[in-house]
Amino acid sequence: MQETEAKPIRILGISGSPRNMATDFLVREALKIAEEKYGAETDYFSAKGKKLNFCIHCDFCLKTKEGCIHKDDISAELYDKMIWADAWIIGTPVYQGTLSAQTKTIMDRCRAIVAKNPKVFLNKVGMGIADGGDRIGGQEPAIQTILNFYVINEMIPVGGGSFGANLGGTFWSKDKGEEGVSEDSEGMRSLRRTLKKLVQTTRLVKNASSGTESKPQSSETQKEESK
Repeated sequence: MQETEAKPIRILGISGSPRNMATDFLVREALKIAEEKYGAETDYFSAKGKKLNFCIHCDFCLKTKEGCIHKDDISAELYDKMIWADAWIIGTPVYQGTLSAQTKTIMDRCRAIVAKNPKVFLNKVGMGIADGGDRIGGQEPAIQTILNFYVINEMIPVGGGSFGANLGGTFWSKDKGEEGVSEDSEGMRSLRRTLKKLVQTTRLVKNASSGTESKPQSSETQKEESK
C-alpha cells in the first residue's frame, strides 16, 4: 500500500560513481522504493560523464558569497537539486577502502554553497550507501565519511538502526555490478531499513518545522512499513 501526504517529502539521490553500474542501480532503487512505498518526490544526479572540478580552496566563495568559482555540472545542476530536497541519499563505490574521488569532490564543493548561505542545508536529512567488490572492503568507512559530511553541514544523518543496517546501506557486489548487489539480500535489507529511517526522520522534521503533528498510521500501513 502506498502512503501519501498532502506535501510529500522530496528526496535527492546522488551517485558518486563514474559508471552506471552497482552504485547507480542502488541509488535509483532507493528512490524507486521512496516513490512507490512512501509517496516521495525524487530527483537524481549521477557523476558519470559529468564535469566535476576539484575544490582548490581559493576562497572565492568566502570572499564573494556568490557560490563557486568553478562553472561545471555541480554548479549548473547539483546545487539547485540539493537545495530543493528535504533529504539526500549519497551512494559511493568503495575505492581503496573509502569513497570515490567523485563523491569526495561533490562533498568538498558544497563549501561554496554553504559559504553563500550557512544554513542552506540545516536539518535536511541524509543517508549513505556504499558498495564494494569485497564483503568487508571499506563500505563502513565510506559511509562514515558521508555521515560526517552531513554533521559538518548541519544536516541530520541517519543509519538503519541496530541489528541489520547500522550505519547505512552496505553492499557486496562481488565485482558483478548491478547483478551482484541485487543478489545481496542482506545489503537490500540494510537499504530498506535505512531508507525507512530517512523517511521517518524527514517527516518528523517537516512536521516540526510546520507546527503540525504526525498523523497516526493505520495498522495496515504499519504492517507494510515493517517489512
